[in-house]
Amino acid sequence: MEIQNQLDHLEATVRSAKAMPMSAACLVNRAEMFEIIARLRIELPANIDHADALLAERDAVLTAAREQAERIVAGARGEREQLIEQAAVLVAARARAGTVTTQARDESTRLLADADDYVDRKLADFEAVLGQLGSQVNNGRLRLTTRREADLARFRGMVEEDEEIPVALAESAAPADPSVPADQGTLATGVSLGAR
Repeated sequence: MEIQNQLDHLEATVRSAKAMPMSAACLVNRAEMFEIIARLRIELPANIDHADALLAERDAVLTAAREQAERIVAGARGEREQLIEQAAVLVAARARAGTVTTQARDESTRLLADADDYVDRKLADFEAVLGQLGSQVNNGRLRLTTRREADLARFRGMVEEDEEIPVALAESAAPADPSVPADQGTLATGVSLGAR
């Protein structure tokens, strides 16, 4: 600020100096001019050094700012790439999950259909076995009925034969004891034949 004041004072001195007639030159106080120049020489090196320091600091700040900006941009690019990769991975993962889900649904549908077919086949086999068993049971019952009727007919025939034998015996045999009635001998013979 002191340099600016000195320069303003120098300019004011030159402006207010007496002009030389017929010339652009002017008359100034030499001692005053030398004094102003001496003060400027004293002030200028410090200010120039300060300005140089400020410029160097400014350059360092600008360099640091550029480096930081480049690091930020590089970090942002890296993060952007990661986000793009993550998004791509996410899209791929979603697509894969959709594929796996579809395959799982198809597989479960196929397994259910296979299980239903297996159960249906087994039930058909059981139905056939049960049909055969039913036929065998019906045939067995029919044979049993036929055999029972044959046994009953044979038994009736045997009973009729057994009933005829005592009558024949009673007619052909004379009673040993005239006091025993004929009916009792017949009855005794019938009982013994029935027991046989």
